[in-house]
Amino acid sequence: MSAQTMPAPRAATRLLAIDNLRIVLTVMVVIHHVAVTYGNIPLWYYVEPARDPSGRLLDLVVVIDQAFFMGFFFLISGFFTPGSYDRKGARGFVRDRLLRLGVPLLAFTVLLRPLLTWSAYAEHDGMPYWMFYLTSWDPGPMWFVEVLIVFVLGYALWRRAGRPVEARVSVPRPRWIVLFALGLSLVTFLWRFAVPTGTYVPVLGLPSPQCLPQYVAMFAAGLVAFRRGWLETLPRQAARLGFLTAGAVSVTLLPLSLTGGPVSQALMATWESTFAVSLIIALVVWFRDRFDRQGPRGRFLSEQAYTVYVVHPLVLVAVGYALRGLHAVAVVKFAVAVVIALPLCWGLAYLVRSLPGAKRIV
Repeated sequence: MSAQTMPAPRAATRLLAIDNLRIVLTVMVVIHHVAVTYGNIPLWYYVEPARDPSGRLLDLVVVIDQAFFMGFFFLISGFFTPGSYDRKGARGFVRDRLLRLGVPLLAFTVLLRPLLTWSAYAEHDGMPYWMFYLTSWDPGPMWFVEVLIVFVLGYALWRRAGRPVEARVSVPRPRWIVLFALGLSLVTFLWRFAVPTGTYVPVLGLPSPQCLPQYVAMFAAGLVAFRRGWLETLPRQAARLGFLTAGAVSVTLLPLSLTGGPVSQALMATWESTFAVSLIIALVVWFRDRFDRQGPRGRFLSEQAYTVYVVHPLVLVAVGYALRGLHAVAVVKFAVAVVIALPLCWGLAYLVRSLPGAKRIV
């Protein structure tokens, strides 16, 4: 059997741990955008900037989330990509990815986005809505799907070109992980000279293009992890070491990286990369060893998670307007909004997936 046709190693378990991680990450997406709503980073459809010091805590939540959670999503997506291609072949894989990714992206931009941006349009007196719609074009949080389409199509082209696919179970060595984190730190630091933090890409709407090296690297790492069986072979002690490393670099490097200047930029890139790699490894191993099972509730949450990602902006904006009259410090209002929004997000996702044919897409 050739390397090109060699089957991938099968996991010893059904990797329900990954499903459970997807639930947690989706919850973090909702929490992240609620933190943006009530913090001091006004990059959302509805915002109430903090008027008290507790808003800084919400900003810290945003910074910590941004350092790793979208990269984690790309790693998980990369992990499931080779197996999907192997089962469906080139045409089936591309057709399925365009259906599962392209249709939700189109639905969001055409159907949901007008509802989310209506209040902004109201401030543009005299401008025709079609002009506002086109000039403010932005996929919002669906930028993740937009970028993922590029990644999976690139993978499909790579496979179609006849590149060898090696399936060999191995244990990732510590020095590989250290070199990966250091290399990612360097590439990220250099990348940000061309794409500084805060750069906005019109039309594409990428809110964090400064993190693209991490997204590419994590997606690629997911591809390799699937072929090498890394999610199964990582040793148990990697969870403890990963958590300790993530905590240590956060205590030492994160405060220094917020001081400003070229040195701080290098420290920020090093913190983000080391924190992301360490925490992702720790969470993968921890969930693999402790949460690789799923009851009816977990299965329900997992089935709706992708749809929650698509529809959660609608819920958060509605909750934001509903809570306008609540006078409280930022962190309290944040907590109230999270408690209300999370069940509503999953409830709306369930209703959307109940529509005829919807489960084939979301």
